[in-house]
Amino acid sequence: MDTRELFARLIKCEAEGEGLDGMRAVATVVMNRVRAPYGEYQRVNLGDLRRVIQQMCQFSCLKTVIGGAPNPQNVWAATPQQIHYEVADWAMGGNIHIGTGSDALWYMNPFVPKCPNFFPYNQTGYWYTRINDHCFYNPTALYAKT
Repeated sequence: MDTRELFARLIKCEAEGEGLDGMRAVATVVMNRVRAPYGEYQRVNLGDLRRVIQQMCQFSCLKTVIGGAPNPQNVWAATPQQIHYEVADWAMGGNIHIGTGSDALWYMNPFVPKCPNFFPYNQTGYWYTRINDHCFYNPTALYAKT
């Protein structure tokens, strides 16, 4: 599958239940990783969208097994619809979700009302905002050392 379709599938799998606003926010984070000028995402992925999406241990939707159990919610089972392609095209076209901005590199659903102050748990990201069920995180100074 081509990179555009893979991105559309990731958007559907990671954020379909978040509505257009949430899907755009998640797509913005993915593209922020593509454009990261320093740190792990720049070093490992070299500005390549496909590499960002397929980087190990980044998106649960790329795993077919989680915790030893099958993961039915994965990019291979998520057939994208037109809206997912539109969000992918919007993000690849250089647009950013104003609420997440150009710095957010991570998001997560804590499944509780309060977002953790730091994520990932190595404290490379600090809580910036919440959009629907997802919490969004900007890099701390520690991220530059990754």
